[in-house]
Amino acid sequence: MYTFLPEAVRQGLEEARKAALMRKDRLVVHDGDDTYRIRRFWDGGFALDLDGSERLRGHVDIYDGPKHLYQCLVVSSVDEDDERVFEFKWLTPVADKPAADFVRPDFVPAGLIGN
Repeated sequence: MYTFLPEAVRQGLEEARKAALMRKDRLVVHDGDDTYRIRRFWDGGFALDLDGSERLRGHVDIYDGPKHLYQCLVVSSVDEDDERVFEFKWLTPVADKPAADFVRPDFVPAGLIGN
């Protein structure tokens, strides 16, 4: 697509595209102490920058800024163009409150009026 543009212009467009992705997306993958920014995220996997990312495998956590969203099991990765594409076996949302050990009623009043 950019074959007719000079090399300096192509590099500038690529850097601008990467900068826009960095501002727009806050999703990151945490693998132990290592953190990688997610470029794309879909139902079956995610993609990272090819530069500065390792081949992840196993249990990783996905965050949106400081909020922990998912835990997933990464099973494979493929290098495509300037991305490393990962697929996961399972993706589990992280609960923001502890699990209840009792049955919750369907209707719960917003408040009780005293006598």
